[in-house]
Amino acid sequence: MIQAIVKKGKVLAEQIPAPSVSKGCVLIKVVNSCISAGTEISGVSNSGKSLIKRALEQPENVKKVINMIKSDGIANAYAKVKGKLDSGSPTGYSLSGVVIAVGEGVLNFKIGDRVTAAGAGLANHAEYVDVPKNLVMKMPQNMDFERACTVTLGGIAMQGVRRIDLRLGETCVVVGAGILGLLAVQMLKISGVRVAVSDFDDRRLQIAKEYGAELVINPSRDDLLGVVSSWSGGYGADGVLFTAATSSSEPLSQSFQMCKKKGRVVLVGVAGMQINREDMYKKELDFLISTSYGPGRYDKSYEEGGLDYPFSYVRWTENRNMSEYLRLVNENLIKLDKLIDAKYPIEQVTEAFESLQTSQNKPLMVLLDYGEANLTELDNYLNHDKKIIISSAPVNRDVINVAFVGVGGFATGMHLPNISKLMDKYKIYAIMNRSGHKAKAVAQQYGANYATSNLDDILNDKNVDLVIISTRHDSHAELTLKALEAGKNVFVEKPLATNKDELEKIKKFYEVGGDKPVLFVGFNRRFSAYAQEIKKHTSARINPMIIRYRMNAGYIPMDHWVHENGGRMVGEACHIIDLMTALTGSEIQSVFSQSITPSNEKYSAEDNKSIVLKYKDGSVANIEYFANGSKELSKEFMEIHFDGKSIVLDDYKSLKGYGVRVKEISTNVSQKGQLEELEVLFETLKKGKGWPIELWDMVQTTEISFLI
Repeated sequence: MIQAIVKKGKVLAEQIPAPSVSKGCVLIKVVNSCISAGTEISGVSNSGKSLIKRALEQPENVKKVINMIKSDGIANAYAKVKGKLDSGSPTGYSLSGVVIAVGEGVLNFKIGDRVTAAGAGLANHAEYVDVPKNLVMKMPQNMDFERACTVTLGGIAMQGVRRIDLRLGETCVVVGAGILGLLAVQMLKISGVRVAVSDFDDRRLQIAKEYGAELVINPSRDDLLGVVSSWSGGYGADGVLFTAATSSSEPLSQSFQMCKKKGRVVLVGVAGMQINREDMYKKELDFLISTSYGPGRYDKSYEEGGLDYPFSYVRWTENRNMSEYLRLVNENLIKLDKLIDAKYPIEQVTEAFESLQTSQNKPLMVLLDYGEANLTELDNYLNHDKKIIISSAPVNRDVINVAFVGVGGFATGMHLPNISKLMDKYKIYAIMNRSGHKAKAVAQQYGANYATSNLDDILNDKNVDLVIISTRHDSHAELTLKALEAGKNVFVEKPLATNKDELEKIKKFYEVGGDKPVLFVGFNRRFSAYAQEIKKHTSARINPMIIRYRMNAGYIPMDHWVHENGGRMVGEACHIIDLMTALTGSEIQSVFSQSITPSNEKYSAEDNKSIVLKYKDGSVANIEYFANGSKELSKEFMEIHFDGKSIVLDDYKSLKGYGVRVKEISTNVSQKGQLEELEVLFETLKKGKGWPIELWDMVQTTEISFLI
């Protein structure tokens, strides 16, 4: 399919793998989408800036890269950053179209529904989109797709109007007569609010007048403050709705000055934020921010998880705001006839964006067109493979041909760079990802044969020797089982499963006789040079060991996805459990754990635990896993004591022995065995050596993490 991609200051129409429908989502054939002249054009401009300029403007991203270098090393960090910059990024967040597939758990939509959709990174300028249900709204009957595709911009304007909360007969100055300002003018007018509009563009001011503004002001020739004072009877406006986009702080200062005492200024657009206290203090003004489309925005449980807020308690969610906007447009209470200036086919998206970057006669609103949705023809789309061929290089049977399922941060920052270092052993053959754009970008970066968004393309490909699964935790077991049943060897990132039922299905797969594919879980620490050196000495011990392991895991807000589906014990502490078993070489006899009792809701009992594992050989492992420690303390630390000897491992950067001569390894960054595990797995797959980790061992680790 064709999708608009922002690259180095331009927007290009690229062929990328089309999406498949996801759980909780709706797959839409797009008919029209609307370009945001503010947000999107700003993003295009930023993409054309040099790295140095972007670094100066966004120092927080520089800090992220520095932290990435510290944890992953320069080479891996460079590969990740380069891949992101070279691949560009999707754009768009407002569209209309027809439902062609409905995901699991979606009950209020059906195939053929005419809908609109919102959401940056989701409702992209693309022929097909897969959007979570709470960001999809049904269109009123007989409404046209062109007006409906402005839904997100309407939602933004409506939330600003709700935030300013003015009543019948009160006065409002709208600063900025762009799309949002002109939509807000109409919403305020039909609410009974008297409206004045300020802008430097006479054409836009004329439209504002025609759409109901009582007063229009051009600050380049009019005394803005004086005119507003006279209009409001000398009191000042009841409120100011700031919908302009500027880096200057002066317009915001003027907005405070033109308000009455105890008035209200709501920032919908962008302004310089050097605020003069005197502008606000004496009048005791309220200054509010309007967050995008309304309640639910940036709440992942609402937008991605599909959890709605109760109607009685949250009357106007983002979905309800946008649905109401559609009603008002359909009833012609909000008019768009003077706002939509041009429409381009998606193939001409470059020209469409360039028209919005002209200095003169800049259009207000530009739409993209994708053609009508013919449901009969769309059956072919749903059943057709979604591959984009990157390379036609012949398959090399001397190496392991790898297909990646999921190429998020860990895959792009760790596994892909490591596999590219082992070109004599592995070939990155295929990339599958929910985002077709990312799948294609990664496939191009690493020279894969193809990119896809369809798992079946991977599972049905006889050339795939190994599937590496690096998706979110809740999908690991399902994807692993599908790949195993398709006869594929599997490397699944931890955890193997997030609950007992998932694990039981994998165990049953191996209980049935016959040749079975290799299963490997990414418990990498046991394969690190540090762990291997330790193992040389602990394997020769006479008596059991005492092991103390500290995992200073770091605080992660409780609304982050890592706390779901078993949380951090199942998702990360499993690493340490596996390492303890690898060092003892014994089965676990008993497990005991205690959690802290938090005083408030910042820290969770679930990721602040002390764990004791007793092994059948008599060894005891004490694991301290906590999220309430200092960032200045190293993340991982281990002491091992046996036979009058002690070994200390500090964060996989240094190793020291006491009473025992160990190879004192030292590295600048943590070396946790991610490269070595791939080398060991190659020996299994190509040379027939035993599994890197036996099935009972991987199962035991997973079951113990459930217990903890």
